[in-house]
Amino acid sequence: MSTMLNKRPGRLGDPQLELKDDPRADPRMLGLMESLGLLETVPAPVNASTSYSDLLSFLSLAEQGYDAQSDAIVASWPATKGVDREEKTIIGLDGNQILLIIHRPKKKSNGPLPGLLHIHGGGMCLNSATGPIYEAWRSDLAFSGSVVVGVEFRNSAGKLGPHPFPAGLNDCASALYWMDDFRKELDISGIVITGESGGGNLSLASCLKAKRDNRLACVTGVYAQCPSISNSYVNKDESLPSLIENDGYGGVGCELMSGLFKMYDPGSANKSNPLTWPLHAKESDLQGLPPHFISVCELDLLRDEGIAYARMLQASGVNAGSRTINGVVHAGDISFREAMPDVYSASIRDIKGFADYVC
Repeated sequence: MSTMLNKRPGRLGDPQLELKDDPRADPRMLGLMESLGLLETVPAPVNASTSYSDLLSFLSLAEQGYDAQSDAIVASWPATKGVDREEKTIIGLDGNQILLIIHRPKKKSNGPLPGLLHIHGGGMCLNSATGPIYEAWRSDLAFSGSVVVGVEFRNSAGKLGPHPFPAGLNDCASALYWMDDFRKELDISGIVITGESGGGNLSLASCLKAKRDNRLACVTGVYAQCPSISNSYVNKDESLPSLIENDGYGGVGCELMSGLFKMYDPGSANKSNPLTWPLHAKESDLQGLPPHFISVCELDLLRDEGIAYARMLQASGVNAGSRTINGVVHAGDISFREAMPDVYSASIRDIKGFADYVC
């Protein structure tokens, strides 16, 4: 027993350990992942050395594959009832058109509801706000008692690309400022920025940008899920052991991510810019920010950078907290609703509870 307790977790203890053999993994998640062919670790098809043109080609195909996978995952999910959906197009900070998707509960409330700006994941290079997982997620957030605005921001690759930093961030900030300008029409009591993975990055960065733009008053809070914010995927930062411990679990590995994020900041001109990689923020960047909450997944290689950011916020005097969802891989609480409905629902409740608290 003492030997088991002292063994380092995941691939820190055994570099060849597979997710299916990790005793921490939720067996319900493993069963669903196996049925989708997502359990086995495969060599990364791209990395930081892959050329820009080859990355563009790969990500175009990868996005098609992810879209098909998302359709398969959501196929058996029950449709959310009691929610209205509408689309609106605004003009962004760069003069471009931006699609916003607004979800709100059909049931009338007795007063304003919390407003959530939702920013989807995909490493700032893939996916769409119209994807089935994100449509379902926003609907369920709205049904819990919120007005949810999804933003179709420009990606650094795929069908909404190629637009590297700061295009996507500017679009998210545009949506944030629009929500603030139309609070009365939206009938919202405040604005919480929320998103997962690349959307977690953009959620945190949008708040930092709002401070720089002298519009911080429009942000009531930030709830980021498994944010990718360190850009330490080529030379793994030893202060973030989850980069090694969970490398490759659930198809999310450092080698692959180093290639994806090369698209976001070609040439690495912004490698220390906190608007690109919020973990590089200084105390002066963080002071005075509104309440934050960071949710991470135990078996995610991004786990420790999310926790590190929460601690940086706390050290800077920000009201900030964090939680770790045990047994699941990157964004597993959002993606594996069918297998783990309790985990999915807990994250919905947690975001809604945070929004009620700050708004």
